[in-house]
Amino acid sequence: MITVDEIMTSDVAALREDATLGDVMRMMEEKHIRHVPVVNDKTELAGIVSHRDVLTATGSALWSGEGHSPESVKVGDIMTREVVTIDVHDSARAAATCLERHRFGCVPVLSGKTLKGIVTDTDLVAVAINLMEQLEQIEQQDAVAEDDIDDDDLF
Repeated sequence: MITVDEIMTSDVAALREDATLGDVMRMMEEKHIRHVPVVNDKTELAGIVSHRDVLTATGSALWSGEGHSPESVKVGDIMTREVVTIDVHDSARAAATCLERHRFGCVPVLSGKTLKGIVTDTDLVAVAINLMEQLEQIEQQDAVAEDDIDDDDLF
């Protein structure tokens, strides 16, 4: 069984609730990510901000009116607080099922309440590619073995 801790990104870029929308936007651009977990001082998960949340916030009433800028909107005001998570010891299959069932692009990985990593749809595509490559190698080995058997039968 492949476990979540084998495929997750463990060096997670996270912010606190008092960070700004501008901080999230810069982090997403610099790190080429679409999801930013929000943690408290104990690195316990408090919520998550997705690229979709950023787009919604910049097109919403939070954004309209004078004086509103990415630096004036707090992460705590736009993040999703009720976050579906998985445990660090869960299977990669459980993570994939969670993403597929909820139509998420990521799922935070916890140990207790502490954020340990994140599994994204990209992580799971990498696993799928690796498994397909392994299957192709096995198929090639089987084909070579069958050829060897057929050659031996000729003598």
